[in-house]
Amino acid sequence: MTAPPNTPERLDDAVLIEQSRHRPESFAALYDRYFSEVYRYIAARIGPQAADDLASETFLVAFRKRHSFDPDRGVVRGWLYGIATNLLADHRRSETRRLEALARMPLESHAESGHADRVAAQVTAAAAQRRLATELSGLPDGERDALLLVAYGDLSYEEIAQALGTPLGTVASRLHRVRRRLRAALGDITAESGGSDG
Repeated sequence: MTAPPNTPERLDDAVLIEQSRHRPESFAALYDRYFSEVYRYIAARIGPQAADDLASETFLVAFRKRHSFDPDRGVVRGWLYGIATNLLADHRRSETRRLEALARMPLESHAESGHADRVAAQVTAAAAQRRLATELSGLPDGERDALLLVAYGDLSYEEIAQALGTPLGTVASRLHRVRRRLRAALGDITAESGGSDG
C-alpha cells in the first residue's frame, strides 16, 4: 500500500526541507530516510564508537542550516554527506591512526594442510589490505574524501562534487589519480604473490 501523496514518506527531500522551515517536525522524515546510510559511511571511516555521535551531529547541523539549503545546488543526500565529511575533518587524525594500525597488523598464517590455494589467497588478501590501508593513510584529504564517498557512501560524481564543494572535473581527476595509485599499489601485491592482475 503506497502512502498518500502529502505524507513524509512520499514527499521529495527538498520539499521536506522547505516544510521544515515552518514545521520543524517535518525534518524528522529526512533523519529517518538517511541516518542509517550516513552512519554507515561515518562508521566505515572512523569506527562505530564515534559514528553514532557524529551521525547525529550531522543531522543537528543540517537542521540548523536547513534555511540555507539550496535545491539548485544539488540534492539533500549530497548535502548531508558534505556536512558529514566536513565533521569528519575534525576526526582525520583518528581515521589516519586507524588506517595506520590496519597497515601494521601482522599477516596471519593459516597453515592448513591440503588448503594451499586458500592459504595463499588469504595471505595475498591480508597483504593487499595492509597495502591499501597504507596508501589510504597517505592520500591528500580531498582525494581520500572523494574515494571514500564513492566506496562507503556510494555517491555519484555529482553528489561528491556537491558534498565537497568542488567542481565536477576536480572530483573526476581526483578519483582517476587515486584509482591509478591504488591499482599500482595493489598490482605490486599481486606481482609479489606470484599472481596476475589481468
